[in-house]
Amino acid sequence: MSAFSAINEEREIERDEFTPGIEPQATWCPGCGDFGVLKALKQAMPEVGKNPDEVALFTGIGCSGKLNSYFNSYGFHTIHGRSLPVARAAKLANPNLEVIAAGGDGDGYGIGGNHTIHTARENHDMTYIVFNNEIFGLTKGQTSPTSPKGHKSKTQPHGSAKSPIRPLSQQLNAGATYIARTAAVNPNQAKEIIAEAIEHDGFAHIDFLTQCPTWNKDAKHYVPYTDVQQSDEFDFDVSDRAEAAEMMRKTEERLYEGEVLTGRMYIEDERPSYGEEKRQIGEMPEEPLAERYFDEDAEWERTYDNLLEHHK
Repeated sequence: MSAFSAINEEREIERDEFTPGIEPQATWCPGCGDFGVLKALKQAMPEVGKNPDEVALFTGIGCSGKLNSYFNSYGFHTIHGRSLPVARAAKLANPNLEVIAAGGDGDGYGIGGNHTIHTARENHDMTYIVFNNEIFGLTKGQTSPTSPKGHKSKTQPHGSAKSPIRPLSQQLNAGATYIARTAAVNPNQAKEIIAEAIEHDGFAHIDFLTQCPTWNKDAKHYVPYTDVQQSDEFDFDVSDRAEAAEMMRKTEERLYEGEVLTGRMYIEDERPSYGEEKRQIGEMPEEPLAERYFDEDAEWERTYDNLLEHHK
């Protein structure tokens, strides 16, 4: 029996399996949208048939970084803005592992913005959930990359002079192949979108609106919301890049006008993931690298030797 015998195990999965045996008391503030992410994630896992041994959850710094403390699976708490490169390494070493990364808007769109862009560009097969509350919550209320123009905070007492970034449009331009926005106030949609993102082959980016009742008093503007797939006003093809771009423009503009649009924004199923492309050109082995740690007869290759061979 290898250490990976639990992967692809055929059995019915229960939601409670993703609750730690000794459940820690969550330290999120009452009314925090982060509870909604945790609930939706736990509900999504049985939908896709994954058990805790098949999942690895990577988090960054901030309130969102506590997610894997309350979620029973393999987990890695990285430094600020660095959850994605660590998650990418895990997925490349063991493609059968279901990899999920999570971080806040400051973590993913600020200090880790470069990793977010290039992970999308390379289309790594993983799900990235960004807790977007338009504020730095854990560090007590500083302006973040998604704070609206004019927003007053400890770091911008006279109001932010900068326009917020547009994360959906940014990810489309970068190359993500599944892009969606959901909200903690819409738990059923959130569960469905997370399940779809996990099943998607490629980089799936979820901008998850999570109200912060402590440091962002404008959190109430996340209610009410409009599901663009259920509304008669919006009729666009999620697989059409131009139509998706226009829908994202409307979504990102209307958020700061008091209208919250959520739903699937763009889905591309034909583009191969980074790992698939690497295996196709022979730069990655078909057998997961991680298996070699448990195979006494495995022949190890050194990158150093391969580089020397190319330069002879």
